[in-house]
Amino acid sequence: MITDSAGPFEHSLLRGFLASCERHPERPALEVAGETLTYAELKGKAAGLAATLQREGPSEDPPLTAVFAYRSVTAFAGVLAALMRGHGYVPLNRTLPPERTRSMLERSGCRAVVVDAASAEAMDDILRGVPEGMLILLPDAETTEPWAGRWPGHRFIGKAGLCRADDWQAGGEVDGRAVAYLLFTSGSTGQPKGVMVSHDNGRSYIDWTVRRYAITEEDRLSQTFDMTFDLSVHDMFVAWESGACLCCPSQKEMIKPGKFITGSRLTIWFSVPSTVIFMKRLGQLKPGAYPGLRLSLFCGEALPVAAVRDWAAAAPHSVIENIYGPTELTIACTAYRWDPDRSPADCEMDVVPIGRPFDGMEARVVDAEGRPVGPGQEGELLMTGPQLALGYWNDPRRTEQAFVRIPGDSRVFYRTGDRVRCPVGTKPMTYLGRMDTQVKILGHRVELGEVEAVLRQVTGCDAAVALAWPVSASGADGIEAFVQTAALDPDRVREAMRERLPSYMVPRNVRALERFPLNANGKFDRMALTRLLG
Repeated sequence: MITDSAGPFEHSLLRGFLASCERHPERPALEVAGETLTYAELKGKAAGLAATLQREGPSEDPPLTAVFAYRSVTAFAGVLAALMRGHGYVPLNRTLPPERTRSMLERSGCRAVVVDAASAEAMDDILRGVPEGMLILLPDAETTEPWAGRWPGHRFIGKAGLCRADDWQAGGEVDGRAVAYLLFTSGSTGQPKGVMVSHDNGRSYIDWTVRRYAITEEDRLSQTFDMTFDLSVHDMFVAWESGACLCCPSQKEMIKPGKFITGSRLTIWFSVPSTVIFMKRLGQLKPGAYPGLRLSLFCGEALPVAAVRDWAAAAPHSVIENIYGPTELTIACTAYRWDPDRSPADCEMDVVPIGRPFDGMEARVVDAEGRPVGPGQEGELLMTGPQLALGYWNDPRRTEQAFVRIPGDSRVFYRTGDRVRCPVGTKPMTYLGRMDTQVKILGHRVELGEVEAVLRQVTGCDAAVALAWPVSASGADGIEAFVQTAALDPDRVREAMRERLPSYMVPRNVRALERFPLNANGKFDRMALTRLLG
């Protein structure tokens, strides 16, 4: 029978979801792909999958289950099922190249995977070279014969072979230190890094967020992020912690985010800043357009001042916060609340500050030797606290390089690789760019974020990217720039920049692109822009 008590899941990401199922079984938990599921219905689907995984899954499994699904009921039920099984989940995404997905599946060691209908079409590409013995659940498939015939070394279970929801039994107590989810992020070597985030890490973030923003069962939250992007964890578990409804747009609906906001009657919005810039280009940020939003959160990229002003006009009743944090610090770990009167004076390089650490989190701004810098000085941001992830999956060398101790402190800190200005008094912390975007141009140190800020100012465009090019062992010979606009006068732009910047910081060329390429997480794809330079 389904066990309603959260007892074994007290320290799990699941705790809030199970409690909401008890308190609000008939309230909507999820809207996706044209379906609305109540808490009771979503739990039932997840419990059936979890029971099947318990019954059929190899006992020698590592404690991880993969979910190969995208913006579907099965995607969300699969995540919950993995956790109800007592495993962490590993999200896979069919929109990524098959080779990358196969690599993540193999490196995670998962021996069971939940697959939705649309993703099943890509299974042939994924399974090539994967060791035999995988358990593959296809809960949307009436028959599994096509796959079983082609891949006899694996076991396939379709809709008819699933257990009933009542067959699910909660196992032993979930260890808060166990992996709740494993996310693969880009690595500088080209090999994705698997970040291990524990239940305790996630619970610390969720508890802080629900308190700060007073999330209730009346709220309706957006789900703009793919599951392979860690901000999706906020969407799911902050909503379900409070009995709220999670509203997930289709890929097609994300082309018109404004229509999604109004059609889904959202009260809480969360996206990368690039989405704001995209909406402005489409004319979707008219003043007063989204009066129903009470909270708007932005994360994942530097938030331009112009973008937040446009959003504030379009969502006049919304609190706006810029939250910051790498995957290794569990979703986000600092926050800054926008105030139209005070905030402009807090901003630097035309971007909104990242603010101050969450409760329990601690920041250090250090120099190249790891020594703390003084107030007002800049350096690399290191952070520690209850949201500090466990490290990198099966990669002790990378873990040791990124999770470090600093002189005079025995605790482990994560090196973010981000340059920030140490706060002065009550002033917030400001983001100055990546350590690796501070480059040498003809021997001069240049912060590319500063070049981008001036580009935005002189062009009046929200989206600008500066790249060091061509790159050599000693730095770069110059700067190339892109501006997201239909047309511009490059010579006039460069002339205006010469009035504000030294000559070596003025881009050699400024190119107009009607739309910047985006990566899988919706951020500007700097690698794709670099390839345009040849």
